[in-house]
Order: sequence, then structure tokens, then C-alpha cells
Amino acid sequence: MPSSYPSLTHALAEALVDVLWFVDGSEDEQMDPDDAVRVLEGVARLVGTLSNDQRHELIALLGEMAAAETNPARREFLEEFPEGFGLIDDAS
Repeated sequence: MPSSYPSLTHALAEALVDVLWFVDGSEDEQMDPDDAVRVLEGVARLVGTLSNDQRHELIALLGEMAAAETNPARREFLEEFPEGFGLIDDAS
């Protein structure tokens, strides 16, 4: 079965967003809030170690994903991802 993703990077970004979308939207009964915070902070730390080129690549990919997203809430999550996870800051 052929992949619907143009690259491994795109497939992994989609998977990462799926996991983070679930964690961010989980109720306390679905996931312990402290565990959710640890996951979200861990991803923020990880993306904080990306090179500038990697950051720009991920930001561009998230923008493409947001533009193609039909769910308004998920589109908003994608649009806010770069700032929320430390890919950009006020100085950018």
C-alpha cells in the first residue's frame, strides 16, 4: 500500500501532532494531567534542540498541515503549535 505522505518527515510530523492533539485534549479520566504536562513539556524540550533549518522545515510543514486541515479546532492547534512548543518566540 503506497504512503499518502510525501516524506518520512511529513509522516512523523503527522504522527507527532496526532499524539499531542490527543494529549492536549484529554480529560483527566483519559490521562493523568501530570503525565500530560510531562509529555507536552518533553516535546517542547525536544523541538527546542532542533537546528534552525530543522525548525524552519517543521514550521513550514505545520503550516501546510494547518492549511489542509478541515477541523477548525485542530487547524487552530496546528497554527499555534510553533509558538506553543517553542519553535518560534517573540524575537523571531
